[in-house]
Amino acid sequence: MRCISSGRARVMVVEDDAVTRRLLCNAIEQESSLVLAGACDTVACALLWLKLNQCDLLLTDLGFPDGSGLLIIDACQRLNPQADIMVITMSSDEDKVLACIEAGASGYVLKEAGHQEVLRAVLEVLNGGSPISPMIARKVLTRMRLQRTLAAGPVASGWTSLTRREAAILQLIARGSSYAKVASALGLSIGTVQTHIKHIYGKLSVHSRSEAVYEARRRGLLAVDEPIADRQA
Repeated sequence: MRCISSGRARVMVVEDDAVTRRLLCNAIEQESSLVLAGACDTVACALLWLKLNQCDLLLTDLGFPDGSGLLIIDACQRLNPQADIMVITMSSDEDKVLACIEAGASGYVLKEAGHQEVLRAVLEVLNGGSPISPMIARKVLTRMRLQRTLAAGPVASGWTSLTRREAAILQLIARGSSYAKVASALGLSIGTVQTHIKHIYGKLSVHSRSEAVYEARRRGLLAVDEPIADRQA
């Protein structure tokens, strides 16, 4: 654990909701290994605090009336590079999660976990861990697998007749994703997804989602443990 001379790690809390901020601050003050270094409710306040003070861990939300918590994370990285950073927020959007991790966050926990669970995550970060709420971890892993599929392209013999995009779409379809979910995952319109599906049908000589999944499996394009999508033309 990163500590100061008193033997306690200094935690800075940035949270705009007064009730949540008070609960977090109280939890930190009651933990013998921690000391509350400061608390802010806006981006401007946090940026000023970071210019004038040091902490061992920054605990910050992402959404503030005057800006994004990413600005706070960036400032902490520049002004207090030895500090650990943990995000606590309501958002489980994988783009925000990845943006925070890329910016320097070591942990990402949802507020619904409760302040005691957040406190445990704080201690885990200070001890070298990287706690991430299970739901967020699942989304990030799914996103990473999808990006790997897109980056790899049609390298396996079975994929040679499909484009990278078609391959990724078929993987999601095989998991039972709706057209809307596929569109959201890949950043496409539903119409574009439907167009790709038609191309897949043509290349596999099938007429429905389930037939496409079956034929892809038969050709060795999908893992046998992928759930079969609902039959839908």
